[in-house]
Amino acid sequence: MGVDFQSFIEGLTTAIQPMNLLWVLIGGFLGTVVGMLPGLGPATAVAVLIPVTFGMDSTSALVLMAAIYYGAMYGGSRSSILLNTPGDGSAIAATFDGYPMTQKGQAGQALTISAIASLIGGTAAIIGFTLLAKPLASFALDFGPAEYFLLLVFTLSAIVSLSKGNMIKGFISMSIGLMLSTVGVDLQTGVYRFTFDIPQLSEGIDFLVVIIGVYAVGEVLYNFLSIDDIKNKKSKVGKKGITREQWKRSKWPMIRQGPIGFLIGILPGAGGSIASMLSYTTEQQISKHPDKFGKGTIEGVAAPESSNNAASVGAFIPLLTMGIPGSGTTAVILGALIMLGLQPGPLLFEDNPETVWTLVNSMFIGNLFLVVINILLIGLLVRILDTPPKILYPLILVLAFIGTYTLSYSIIDFYILVIFGVIGVIMKLLKFPIAPLILAVIVGSDMEQNFRKSIVAHDNFMNVLFASPITITLLIMTVLSIAYPFIVEWVKKFKQGRA
Repeated sequence: MGVDFQSFIEGLTTAIQPMNLLWVLIGGFLGTVVGMLPGLGPATAVAVLIPVTFGMDSTSALVLMAAIYYGAMYGGSRSSILLNTPGDGSAIAATFDGYPMTQKGQAGQALTISAIASLIGGTAAIIGFTLLAKPLASFALDFGPAEYFLLLVFTLSAIVSLSKGNMIKGFISMSIGLMLSTVGVDLQTGVYRFTFDIPQLSEGIDFLVVIIGVYAVGEVLYNFLSIDDIKNKKSKVGKKGITREQWKRSKWPMIRQGPIGFLIGILPGAGGSIASMLSYTTEQQISKHPDKFGKGTIEGVAAPESSNNAASVGAFIPLLTMGIPGSGTTAVILGALIMLGLQPGPLLFEDNPETVWTLVNSMFIGNLFLVVINILLIGLLVRILDTPPKILYPLILVLAFIGTYTLSYSIIDFYILVIFGVIGVIMKLLKFPIAPLILAVIVGSDMEQNFRKSIVAHDNFMNVLFASPITITLLIMTVLSIAYPFIVEWVKKFKQGRA
């Protein structure tokens, strides 16, 4: 693209105007708060606040909506770490080690590294946006149905490989998720599938209901089983500051996974959920101590938090350069921008360069604001942990039911929520990994549609696998992700045998 430094400086000048700084601060704070609430993701927050932008100029409106978006990436991990309840899909990976850290009395450190990782990932992505926006958008255009199908297969294989020692349970969990994703009207044939004559199921099961049910309701029901044992325990928040050893373990995962999240974010429809899961999996596989992941290791929080914030920045590249939404939230933003008279696309960089560079600079400023806000809020947030369980758990349930109802205002979602809460308890008791089920529910529909489109385009399955260099690369990565745990185990036994 070639950075236009004059436009960059003009954008910086516009971004630091008091009114725009105020919008960045308001948007980031609102995004953080909304991101914490189960079911109310950034897309909902942006949609609700669209009427506020009608009296604003298009640049300020874009700055506000972007701040809400990446602010929600910060906020989503707050409830994941403190309550094991993800604010939205991109915050799921933060539960894997964030909540165990809270249980070990390290909630303050987990929240601190989460904020720092989000800053590092967001900053890396902003630099990438500045230098690589147009070339990377062109690369994203090379992703057809076959490439998207293999990307999603690789994502699922990577998350299943986390279930080392329980890979069969991981595959079962993933299979259940894929089956759930088929509920509703078939988008290609119009046939009703597995709806049991319930009209509300015609649009499928919202994956946020599944997430809230399995994590929030499931966690509450599971803890109710032992509530008498924990009623007199006082939560240990621990200190906010991270140790030198924790920083040493976290810095490279944050630096490595920011660019990965950025690249995933560029792919339309991929989003923070896939980015954070892939980053977590990648970091576990290259770690010298992979067995510590899932038990409260700080790099297990740092990696996905860096990645999902970077993905939110990356999602703006296809939006602004091609007018193609890179995520559900940017789809809402696209509609708002069109209503405001700003048409995203290749000509945007020629006709409105100041708008683009104001956005880029506001993102950097917003990330600095947010890391300060989120670290300052730690003292307030961790007080949640001192709430007696018999008060805290019902409050979580109330939030879960409110968040679920606001998704589609359907009573049937309450029944689905309770069902998945029970499923969550059963899976926890039987030690089935939950992450493969959740990710499969999220990507299952897109995976199916891209598979069917690619079969039509390439005649047969083998042609799909070898349709392009990208699909071949993704196929190899899929095989390696499944084989990697077995290879590592074999190498360990081989070394022990020689010793």
